[in-house]
Amino acid sequence: MNFLIYLIVGGIAGWLASIVMRRDASQGILLNIVVGILGGFLGGWFLPKLGLGFGGGWLGFLITAFIGAAALLLIINLLTRGRAR
Repeated sequence: MNFLIYLIVGGIAGWLASIVMRRDASQGILLNIVVGILGGFLGGWFLPKLGLGFGGGWLGFLITAFIGAAALLLIINLLTRGRAR
């Protein structure tokens, strides 16, 4: 059951990050979920090292995953700048 919740929250975080980073039109729902989950892992690993914690529960995971997904999309934007999308 928790796996399904992680997929849903990760998908929402990835979708919100793709809207903020203006990549929503070039991605599908599956890629949004993948970016959200990878962003959750990235944010969960990196943010505590900076002294930032957003607590437990789905809201803390959503904030962490959103920040991580936005950072991941920023890196993707920098790497694919100038290429056809």
